[in-house]
Amino acid sequence: MRSPFGAFIFITVMLLLDTYVFQALKTVTQSASPRTKTIVYAIYWTISAVAIIAFLLFSFSSQQFLPRVVRTYMFATVLGLFLAKFAAVLFFFTDDIRRGIQWIATKIFQRNSTGDTSGSDAISRSVFLSWMGLGVGSTLFGSLVYGFGNKYKYDVKRVQMAFDNLPAGFKGMKILHISDIHSGSFTDKQAVLHGVNEILKEKADVILFTGDLVNDRATEMDDYMDVFSQLKAPMGVYSTLGNHDYGDYVSWPDNGVTKEQNLENLKGVHAKLGWKLLMNEHVVLERNDHQIALIGIENWSNKARFPKHGRMDLAYPGAEKYPFKILMSHDPSHWDAQVKPHYPAIDLMLSGHTHGMQFGVDIPGFKWSPVQYMYKEWAGLYEETKQKLYVNRGFGFIGYPGRVGILPEITVIELV
Repeated sequence: MRSPFGAFIFITVMLLLDTYVFQALKTVTQSASPRTKTIVYAIYWTISAVAIIAFLLFSFSSQQFLPRVVRTYMFATVLGLFLAKFAAVLFFFTDDIRRGIQWIATKIFQRNSTGDTSGSDAISRSVFLSWMGLGVGSTLFGSLVYGFGNKYKYDVKRVQMAFDNLPAGFKGMKILHISDIHSGSFTDKQAVLHGVNEILKEKADVILFTGDLVNDRATEMDDYMDVFSQLKAPMGVYSTLGNHDYGDYVSWPDNGVTKEQNLENLKGVHAKLGWKLLMNEHVVLERNDHQIALIGIENWSNKARFPKHGRMDLAYPGAEKYPFKILMSHDPSHWDAQVKPHYPAIDLMLSGHTHGMQFGVDIPGFKWSPVQYMYKEWAGLYEETKQKLYVNRGFGFIGYPGRVGILPEITVIELV
């Protein structure tokens, strides 16, 4: 249940946005017939009212009142409307600034006091910006709705990586990297199974999972144990924990389970899946009579709101003697903050966490997402000197049940 005060603030902001957008709607319909205006205005305020009611239901009803899939889409739709109106308001605010400056100039230079010094030209410009704002907002909302259908469209990305110090026995090794499964968000088991089959088709030598198996609770994996237990590889399946795996976003105890017990249960889930969960430790991988070190740590973030459970001081000792080292660390901010300055012998770090914000542009030669203003390294391959970082865009999703421009990722890395 959310805070009543927080809900009041959010609804107040929604109503302010609704009123602001409505002023622009009146501008673009000023030449319409009274009947058309009535219909358009009624539809607009009906949608706004339904959004507020949906928000209240989501915030103050119990988890059992509505099916999880309904709650998920309800939340995403309300949030989408909010973001769309906020984007539109940026254009309207620009027009208000223009009109304010024009009004002040008119007063100063003793011109007419209507705020429009050029008659129809000024009105036309106001209508233009109103249409622009409504168009941008509608496009944003439409793209978010369209993105609902992309959340299981797994994108297999193939990356070749060359390292001078890679032992000859590991040349041609295929690593399958996935991250951020977030099983608690899934609503289509067959679609998830399709993604797992895509992974198996790659016939990788080793599978590495870099955290966030669940949203909060270990029980979220109950319906998907038979799906993810199918993941097998000749050299094994290795995993680490992400920020969501610690249950920090739930009030405990939950159904009699404590936060500490939930984490222990989740560790047991990894074991039952047949995955080796690396908890601030390293293992040795052998191939063609050569050896490399695989290091896995708990979540370590350089962002204040995320925890630093990871202990490189425990995981790294003993790995120095191997000529090549791979680090599995959920949060990519770990690379700049600790790995590069203090562990320059780490050759390759694999991360996830950002999801590419599940929204952006991701095409050959150009990628953009709002998440890049929070994370310097947020999707794909990054290199500095001899070190490399790869950030997986996430297998699953959370919050927004969709993907716009940034598809769920299965990464195939070939060491050459």
